[in-house]
Parts: sequence; structure tokens; C-alpha cells
Amino acid sequence: MLEQRGGWRVVNVRSAQWAQNPAFGKACGFEADGTFANTGAHIFVLEPGKPNCRYHRENVQEDYLVLSGRCRLLVNEEEYELETWDFAHLPSGVTHVLVGSDAPAAVLAIGHRPPDHELFYPESELARKYNAEAPEPTPDPKVAYSDVGGREPCDPPKWPLD
Repeated sequence: MLEQRGGWRVVNVRSAQWAQNPAFGKACGFEADGTFANTGAHIFVLEPGKPNCRYHRENVQEDYLVLSGRCRLLVNEEEYELETWDFAHLPSGVTHVLVGSDAPAAVLAIGHRPPDHELFYPESELARKYNAEAPEPTPDPKVAYSDVGGREPCDPPKWPLD
């Protein structure tokens, strides 16, 4: 953290909280002391062929900006290729996940966290193809991730990504 005063802060990506999981790659959160009240901001480093999380939908919107590389956006059972500087806006109720393409990619994710935040992890043949489907349909993240461990702290990736 570079600076924090009166609720605002400046955080450099290299000093942010990084964590990794063999199934989902590395991710960085900017919320050193918990969570921001209304918005979540993360950077995902997608490895080739690996998702950033489980295929899911929420009752809030999410936005993604590809910072480097290419990745796939699985959205409502369709597949789209995204490349550097592509921006994807997903309104509430849109089922989605990102999957790494042929080389590492970095993606900024912005999501909202209202008090009534809801998730659902559906069955999906497309998500299954990329190991992004939850073990069973569920609204419970603990069930959706029950077959993989949590993310463990790690060092930030080297930049530029190789």
C-alpha cells in the first residue's frame, strides 16, 4: 500500500495481496484490510486453458478489461475470444467465466457487492470443457469450490507476462 487516508487508498499491483491456486492461477486483490464496501477489484493472471474461477452468475454487474494477452469469455453458454484492451460488461444475471488462451493473460475485474449479493453456479457443458463447472449446481461458493483448495499467498508474477 502506498497511501491510505480517510477511506481512500493507492495500492501498487506489486505490493497488493497476491494468491494462487493450481486450478485457477494467480489473482491480486487490492483490499489489504478486508473488502471495499461496495466494489471488488482484482487482477487475474490467466494461464493457458485454465479458468479464473467457476462458471457462475450474480445479481450484480461485472466488468472485465484485458490488460495483456488473450483469453476466452464463456458467457451464457457461448464462447468469445478477447484480446488486449477488450472490455466486457456483464449485466446482472449473465452466466460467465474467463479462461486463459494460448499464453498468459492479465485481466482487471471489477464487481459490485451489495448486501443482497447472490451467486449461482449452474451445470454447463461448455464450462465443463474448461474445468470451470462447479461439482454440482449450487448457490453456495463453498460447495462450488469443494473439490479444489483455496488460493494460497504467492509473489506477484513477473511483468511483462511470459
